[in-house]
Amino acid sequence: MNHLSRSVVALSLCGVAAAFAQTLSSPLGTPAPSKSAPAGTPSAVPHGQGAGVHSPLSPFAPLPRRTDVVAWSVLTDVTTRVENRRIVPVYPKAVTALNQKTLRLQGFMMPLEAGEQQRHFLLASVPLTCSFCTPGGPESMVEVRTKTPVKYSLGAVVVEGKFHVLQNDPYGLYYRITEGVGVK
Repeated sequence: MNHLSRSVVALSLCGVAAAFAQTLSSPLGTPAPSKSAPAGTPSAVPHGQGAGVHSPLSPFAPLPRRTDVVAWSVLTDVTTRVENRRIVPVYPKAVTALNQKTLRLQGFMMPLEAGEQQRHFLLASVPLTCSFCTPGGPESMVEVRTKTPVKYSLGAVVVEGKFHVLQNDPYGLYYRITEGVGVK
């Protein structure tokens, strides 16, 4: 097979992949169009696509609704700005009000160490479906350090602890929970 034939096969395969491509929708619904935009004009960046959105095709169940945890929609409502050649988060008042408070958060574990019992891990808004990919940006993950180990689970877990809104984390994280404990 010559170079041109390989290119045609590759383009054909791309066309097949595109036919099966999926556009994800937001669990929060579609945003209302901007009043200042002309009719038929997209109002903003599409919501509910890409990392940080739980795919309906995922083999893992989405987070069950709980009233005793902070919703991820609160934590992910963060914007950014460039300051001294760095991207820094701009937190809304609802997020800054959570700083230094004891709260509960529900999510999926991303272990940072080997073992069945975890004391240091990331909690993500969506399950990790690829061991080489992150499930979203820093707004959809929380670093967790616990007092006692939490058993690793592929399903959703709930942790309670002191919540920190980070201003200048060297690893680029936005949130951390310390003194955490697993909650049933």
